[in-house]
Amino acid sequence: MRKSLLFCLSIIITFPAFTYDRITGEPFASRSEVIASNGMVATSQPLATQVGLDILKQGGNAIDAAIAANAMLGLVEPTGNGIGGDLFAIVWDAKTKQLYGLNASGRSPKSLTLAYFKEQGLSKIPSHGPLPVSVPGAVDGWFKLHERFGSVPMTTILAPTIDYAKKGFPVSELIAWYMNRSVPILSKYDGFKETYMPNGSTPKKGEIFVNQHLAATLEKIATGGRDAFYKGDIARTIAAYMQEQGGFLSYEDLAEHESDWVEPVSSNYRGYDVWELPPNGQGIAALQILNVLEQFDIEGMGFGSPEYIHTFVEAKKLAFEDRAKYYADPQFNEIPVDWLISKEYAQQRAKLIDMKRAAKRMDAGINEGDTIYLTTADKDGNMVSLIQSNYRGMGSGMTPTGLGFILQDRGEMFSLEEGHFNVYAPGKRPFHTIIPAFVTRNGKPWLSFGVMGGGTQPQMHAQIIVNLIDFGMNLQEAGDAPRILHTGSSEPTGEKMTDGGYISLESGYSQKTRRQLVQMGHTLTDVSGSFGGYQAILRDPKTGVLYGASESRKDGQAAGY
Repeated sequence: MRKSLLFCLSIIITFPAFTYDRITGEPFASRSEVIASNGMVATSQPLATQVGLDILKQGGNAIDAAIAANAMLGLVEPTGNGIGGDLFAIVWDAKTKQLYGLNASGRSPKSLTLAYFKEQGLSKIPSHGPLPVSVPGAVDGWFKLHERFGSVPMTTILAPTIDYAKKGFPVSELIAWYMNRSVPILSKYDGFKETYMPNGSTPKKGEIFVNQHLAATLEKIATGGRDAFYKGDIARTIAAYMQEQGGFLSYEDLAEHESDWVEPVSSNYRGYDVWELPPNGQGIAALQILNVLEQFDIEGMGFGSPEYIHTFVEAKKLAFEDRAKYYADPQFNEIPVDWLISKEYAQQRAKLIDMKRAAKRMDAGINEGDTIYLTTADKDGNMVSLIQSNYRGMGSGMTPTGLGFILQDRGEMFSLEEGHFNVYAPGKRPFHTIIPAFVTRNGKPWLSFGVMGGGTQPQMHAQIIVNLIDFGMNLQEAGDAPRILHTGSSEPTGEKMTDGGYISLESGYSQKTRRQLVQMGHTLTDVSGSFGGYQAILRDPKTGVLYGASESRKDGQAAGY
């Protein structure tokens, strides 16, 4: 009882406001932007950033560096990603001068049916264990990216991570904390302790962690290609393990997997084209929020004002009602993406906002997850915005024998409500929270960015854009600025908002602002650790100079040369 109470208290404590004795910039900025001209990498873990930079210096391009950094993150930050998870990416290709989108998310097992969940008496798919496991798409995503844009061999790209996995690396602070937090839930599953608790506990900050099994798995992938993962011994091991655990993911599910190239979609916000990927992800929610905000004088309201926070939260509520109803696998549904992100629709929706009162419930208009985000850029003008995740924490807990990684639990995001766009079906992609973003201006690349963290992501995408464009912040300030998080909206898994949800504000917002929001009908609840993790690279269109920023709330680093 006492342990449980202490854990709850650690989540709701509000920490003092961050202020820095800097002689330039905003007082909440943690550091200056990183500025370089030859290449830039920004990830959520410094060793991964350095691996990406090394690949650039060896002659690799931004795509090669992104794959290398992602592979390294799967080793050093297993709390957020790994080859047992899914991947989405947006690539600016300097040769063709256009954007490409990749949906490398996996599908549900074909032998698992909606009827099975009903027979088990389940109203929701479990968060852990064998049932939420879907096909891991990340490895196929790497090879799709490499086949189209890569410039150095995959053996070169994966070599640094293989070396670190064999020799070990010191675990960084937040990652050590999150690994330990996973123990009570995941340690009961076969394979977890052997992989992540070799000495009886997860590694503490600064302890050297070795993952020989992951090194061997990556060596097979580096030399045997994506088929080594989806059609070889690795796939057979995964399938056998899942069968032993009472799961449904099969060898055939893995062997038949393919990622899809998709067209990114955009909306213009005050002269800047903001790009996201279409569903089954939630990226267009950020565009919907921005389209509504564009109907208001956000700059005039001022950063930190109760008027801005209220307007932002109400716009978010509107977008998330559509997210709950329509965002799903487009191969199973006709999703009205063009209308949802149109200016006409935004004008209609904006009229529903009461500027003096918070809405308790809203309707769709027409009728926690842990993640990593990284971005790279090279001297030739290529840029990559890439996000990858196991979904909830370290994933499902399913740790296949001798492979060194955990399978994702993304299938938890299906609804079990018959007739829902996102209802479970065999061979279907679940609703996804992870979203990469990109911004162009006058047809030229301007910004590659993302913010990890479940339903936090589209909210923070919109806030980053507003911070840069409306409030004139620089790239680092835009990420360091205190954030607004609204929780409690209707969800694609079936939950309905009936009480207006609640707002959480990071330290830095005044007590006067908080009081006024309560008077407007908002509920405020303090939380810690739920505001996402940001990485970004901005390219000066005139000089080609690169500006990098990294999240002060995480262990990450932006670095260039």
